[in-house]
Amino acid sequence: MFTLGFGMPGLPEMLVILVVVLVLFGAKKIPELARSLGKATREFKEAKSAFNDAVHTDEPAPVNKANIAPPLEEEELEVDEKKPEEAKATSEEKSADKSTDK
Repeated sequence: MFTLGFGMPGLPEMLVILVVVLVLFGAKKIPELARSLGKATREFKEAKSAFNDAVHTDEPAPVNKANIAPPLEEEELEVDEKKPEEAKATSEEKSADKSTDK
């Protein structure tokens, strides 16, 4: 069977990639890109460890009660107690009125 040889790039492929990056970004931008990539990686690892610590602790996180809204009072809902036949008739009357308005 024919299989494609996709795997880790070898030395020639890495050199081609390096040349393309140098041409596209220039020699001055590459250290800035590497520095920002390192910062982003470090921030991601810190956030991941903070999340894991928060998830795997036995104590719940403290809750700031000043930011919690008080519960709303329940409102009574008006219920339309028409029979289904009357509701169908009123909807047909409304559609008939709309068609005559045109």
